[in-house]
Amino acid sequence: MILYHGSNMVVAEPKLIPQNRFLDFGKGFYTTENKAQAISFADKVYRRRKEGVPTVSVYEFDEQAAFTACTLLRFDSPGEEWLDFVSENRNGTYQGAAYELIYGAVANDDIFATFTLYAGGELTKEETLNRLKVKKLYNQLVFGSERALFYLNFAGTLTGKERV
Repeated sequence: MILYHGSNMVVAEPKLIPQNRFLDFGKGFYTTENKAQAISFADKVYRRRKEGVPTVSVYEFDEQAAFTACTLLRFDSPGEEWLDFVSENRNGTYQGAAYELIYGAVANDDIFATFTLYAGGELTKEETLNRLKVKKLYNQLVFGSERALFYLNFAGTLTGKERV
């Protein structure tokens, strides 16, 4: 599997670093199978930090070995369990098990308004999930342990025309 990570610098050796905000799947190193999403995220990180260069690092990932060796939480679709998990992580209230790998849909900027309405109690869980069904959601794979990162191998970066 080929994975991408958008940042404001090359990330040849991914590390687990403390995060300053609550993310969909909690703490970890975030990757995606979607090149366009990684490019967009690299641009956002660059604009937010105002340093470096928008960069997409590319990795080869041995999913069969990693999914066998590491604890895995997998959401094949954005259902009720996914919504609860993402909501609790984004609110900083998740108290469940820690996983080495988490795979599932990204709650990206396209659905931010829906999540805000749900978090504010203006949408029910059912209404929120119905709204998400009409959105194209990309997947992400989050690495939550050093053991999981072992299976991620840096393959280079996207530059110039490759970023399109």
